Amino acid sequence: MTEYTIVLLTPQQAQAGRSCLVDLLVDSVEDGASVNFVWPMTRAKAETWWDGALLSHARGERLILAAEMQGRLAGSVQLIQAPQENQFFRAELAKLLVHTRARRRGIGAALMVAAEDQARRIGRSLLTLDTEAGSAGERLYARLGWTKYGEVPGYAARADQTSRAAASFFYKAV
Repeated sequence: MTEYTIVLLTPQQAQAGRSCLVDLLVDSVEDGASVNFVWPMTRAKAETWWDGALLSHARGERLILAAEMQGRLAGSVQLIQAPQENQFFRAELAKLLVHTRARRRGIGAALMVAAEDQARRIGRSLLTLDTEAGSAGERLYARLGWTKYGEVPGYAARADQTSRAAASFFYKAV
């Protein structure tokens, strides 16, 4: 029996959980996650980012899935639908976040599988994502059957801004 559940958040549930989502993003970046932010990771930066994501969710442009463990938010991932008319079948997986207190329990993999299921449900059959090369995320995606199709050196600054990291790009047909 798993100790967590994965749920697809409605826009209202996501808005109600905004503070927890903000905490999750801050926790992840402060732990070094490569998710488009650098240190110091402030609540204000996280709040601004989540406000935009929640508006996008309310407009139906993205889905937000959450992992709940012992009544608390343990992780999340987003499925962002491609807006291009000729890419109606594609979506991007973004911001796979697992709280530091909840890692090594299969939550990241469960969120990915749930996001793939949701993609199929809404008619999105080609998924893409990017991650820091050599990261735990890269190993997870490969283990889940994603295909790496490229790597770009020096793609993004690390969260601690000490250097730039390569990014690996993946796709999966679902």
